[in-house]
Amino acid sequence: MFDDEISDRIVIRKSSSEELHLDQKRVHIRESKNGLMRLSYVAPVFEAIEVERFFEDLLSCEKLTMDIGDTGEFPVSFRGIVDGKGKNFPKNLDHKIILLQGSISPDSIMDVQLMGFSKFKPNYTVSE
Repeated sequence: MFDDEISDRIVIRKSSSEELHLDQKRVHIRESKNGLMRLSYVAPVFEAIEVERFFEDLLSCEKLTMDIGDTGEFPVSFRGIVDGKGKNFPKNLDHKIILLQGSISPDSIMDVQLMGFSKFKPNYTVSE
């Protein structure tokens, strides 16, 4: 079917060409309607430290690119990184949540498709 295999890596790249490679098996991505992506990353502590170091000097809204499985880069903005809560992981695993903002389409057509179409029918006709 396809000549190329889909990679098992997610690559986040800074404008300085510095890259962060994440194993897809350890990442769970959720995206909301407003384009906010939450990358929930559970990994050994030493890998979680690398993730924190990659994002430590970034400002909120800084532009990055993201490539999921070598399917092509797309622009995102950094929103923050937080410690994950909830599940009890072994001491050698850490949980980080990376917040990224994808592009939002300002096209009003999208709003119409989400809301539905009006059933309003005028009672009159417009003459010239």
